[in-house]
Amino acid sequence: MLKFIKGNLENIEGVEVYPMISLLIFFIFFAGLFLWVFTAKKAHITKVSNIPLEDDTVTINGIEL
Repeated sequence: MLKFIKGNLENIEGVEVYPMISLLIFFIFFAGLFLWVFTAKKAHITKVSNIPLEDDTVTINGIEL
């Protein structure tokens, strides 16, 4: 099975670039996420962590649903 995939990929010019691009995107995303986690304000983290514990009433244009 792998030889069929490998054979098809060998015919595409420049195919060796795609794994490097995907690794770079993966690394940049998680490095950015890591930086965001460590630079986020404590007040924001506390506010977001309390969302599941708040009242379930939804207010749209002043009307409670």
